[in-house]
Amino acid sequence: MTLRSTTTLALLGLVFGTHSHPLQAQQVVEVTGQDRHLDAAFEEVFRVGTLDGEPWEMFGFVRTAAFDADGNLYLFDGSGGPTGRWTDVRVLVYSSSGEFMREFGTTGQGPGEFNAPVALAVLPDGTSVVSDIGHRAYQLFDASGAFVRAVRVGVPELSILYASPIHADPRGSGVFALPTRAVPNMGRAPADSRPVLRLDLGSDALRTDTVAKGWLPPPPATADGEVEGVAIQGRRVTYAELGMGQTTVFEPEVLAGVLPDGRVVFSDSSAYALKVTGDGDAEVARIITRPLDPEPVTPAIQRAEMARRDSLRVALGAPGAGQRILQFPGSDGTPQTVTIDMPEPAFHPELSVIHALATTWDGHIWVQRRGPWPDTDGPIDVLTADGDYLGTFPAGTPGMPAAFGPDGLVALIELDELDVPTVVVRRLPAELR
Repeated sequence: MTLRSTTTLALLGLVFGTHSHPLQAQQVVEVTGQDRHLDAAFEEVFRVGTLDGEPWEMFGFVRTAAFDADGNLYLFDGSGGPTGRWTDVRVLVYSSSGEFMREFGTTGQGPGEFNAPVALAVLPDGTSVVSDIGHRAYQLFDASGAFVRAVRVGVPELSILYASPIHADPRGSGVFALPTRAVPNMGRAPADSRPVLRLDLGSDALRTDTVAKGWLPPPPATADGEVEGVAIQGRRVTYAELGMGQTTVFEPEVLAGVLPDGRVVFSDSSAYALKVTGDGDAEVARIITRPLDPEPVTPAIQRAEMARRDSLRVALGAPGAGQRILQFPGSDGTPQTVTIDMPEPAFHPELSVIHALATTWDGHIWVQRRGPWPDTDGPIDVLTADGDYLGTFPAGTPGMPAAFGPDGLVALIELDELDVPTVVVRRLPAELR
């Protein structure tokens, strides 16, 4: 059963924490806490990917999958992996029935060439948008793969460019971004929220609009305006210089999806709380909840996480504990590298219930809950933007799709025992699209 009620700012503050921006009275929809299992036996449309075959069917690391309005599949593929340097990047395009159509993209410094690309979004008309750190721009390609133009990014918007991933606006002409990575703020005042931004790419100049405001956790402790225990290149810094980003381990991320009419649904706390914006503004009009509690972060979880980080650091040849290397384009466009001395990390007191979030072309919300360990995948709930609960897929069946498309198409990335990726396109039943 779905319960609907309207609550006030005072109640929301108690349940979801204090926010830095004012809230109006909002509708709160409480969904049942008991799962109703869904069948994941979807119709398979096609699959592509092999260890040995044609160049267009041998993948390195597929970072992004996306669909256009005709159901054509786009894959953002390159050599390397999620933790190593990503090179030889290309975009592969397949028809809605799986035939290879085209490939575009090459590494280089010129217009339309990739120079440290980080994310891809595909608009309904087939326009591909690539955020490229090396070019400090969003590069646009038409449906044939031809370069159209680059939308340049200035110094104040660098944190937007570092956002990954970007989401296509279902209405076209723009993308949505989550600028949550820690990029030095060049002395500017710190943000008062973690915003979801719409980027208008209709001209050569980037125009941004805040469409949702996620909760920003309190800044780290400061002494005389400086962040305690943090130094950049040996110099103590202010919170404004350090920039926006996670300051504690397991701190809740801002996870967001875009509904067909341009409204945003997002999660910004450790609770099971989906916030849906209203029409034409960034204010939250509805909050969808489930009575599922976050798990406390125990000393055993902290020790295991620190051991995991130490192992990863050794494997990557990264700096020792307490140091972090950050690279970003300077004001003159040349790469800047800084070393940040960090204190021992603090831990958020609880693990977030929600692990991932996505929206479908028909406006349904897929919410993946955290699995039994902090960074594992759990079951997936399917809901409507009105708060109707449709059911839950058990963990691993089918897993969160890498992309949703028209007519119920979804793309899932599967890895074999040699970590060779295969992209499987399936079709959802009508009631889950």
